[in-house]
Formats: sequence, C-alpha cells, structure tokens
Amino acid sequence: MSRDTAAQPIQSQSIGEFLDALASKAPTPGGGASAAITGATAAATACMVLSYSIGKKKLAEHDTHNTDAMNQLTRARAMFLQLAHDDASGYGELNALWSLDKDDPERVERWDEAVQGAITPPRTMMVLGLEVLRVCDTLVGTTNRMLRSDLGVAAVLAQAAARSAAWSVGINIPLLPEDQQQPIREELESTLERCAALCVRIEKECV
Repeated sequence: MSRDTAAQPIQSQSIGEFLDALASKAPTPGGGASAAITGATAAATACMVLSYSIGKKKLAEHDTHNTDAMNQLTRARAMFLQLAHDDASGYGELNALWSLDKDDPERVERWDEAVQGAITPPRTMMVLGLEVLRVCDTLVGTTNRMLRSDLGVAAVLAQAAARSAAWSVGINIPLLPEDQQQPIREELESTLERCAALCVRIEKECV
C-alpha cells in the first residue's frame, strides 16, 4: 500500500485499495471502517431491490413509498461512507495520543475530545444500521418478490454493520467519564435488540 493510498479518503478508494489498507499493519482503517462499509453495502443492496421495483406496473401503487425509501437509503449509503472516513480519522487521533505519557500536556488537553471522536462515528453507524433495517422492513410488501433474497441480504448486512460498530463503541466506553458509561451501554444494548428483531422479521418475510 502506498503512502498516497493510505492518505486517500475512503470514499474515493477502490474496493481493492480499501481492503489492502484494511489488511495492512496500520491502525486505520480498522473495524469501525469495516462496519461502515458493511452498512453502505446494505443500503446499496436494498437500493438495487428498489431499482427493480420502481416503475414496475404491478407495483405502481407503491412507487411513491419506494421512491422515498430509495432516497433514504441513498443518503444512508453516503453517510456510512463518510462515517468510515470519520471513524478512521477519529481513531487515528486517539491512537496518536496513546503513545504520549498520561501527564503530557497535549494528551491531557486533547484526550476527552479524541475519545469522543473515536466513539461518535460507530455510535452513529449503529443508529444508521437500525434506520436501514426499518426501511427494509417496509419494503417486503412493496418491492419485487423476485429480489426478496437480496432484501434479506440487505437486512443481514445492516444488522452486521450495527453489531460490528457496537464493538468499536464498547471498546472505548471505559475511556469515558464514569457517569457517561452506563447510558451508552444501555443505548448499545437497546439498539442491538431492535436491530436483531427487525432482521429476524425481515428474513422470515422474505422466505
């Protein structure tokens, strides 16, 4: 992997370039970026289902709903890609501070902000993964049944994105002030439960 590729925004990297960067011995991109790319793939897969449904005569009554869903998923895909970049940047900042002495003035000054920068992108990914699942849940009866397996794949990937992002959240929770830790743990658990329930329901409906 070249230095230019490492500095290149994730959004503009090819799949091969991203995977090479991910596989390299470098702190970023890492698991958080993987979660985001998985989420973007989930949204794109659901968009494919909609592309084969919007404008279809037998589904004309659902065109307005499906078009709105397409817009939501297109935005989600773009947000996931941005979050992949934000996660890599956020963790990069935190990782740089780890190498400093705990009493180093720079570390003391920047630490809290860096922790927030590392934990916020994956928290947002979890919410976005849940949103993709909610949209997919509304598409079971409004989209082309020939692509129901693809809709099921989109749901599984969206749940996987949320579950993967949860690991990046969880590993950083102990770095937060104690009074902030439990609310985030409860948020994490609640979001994952909702994602799991939606994924199970979508998969059953797509069989």
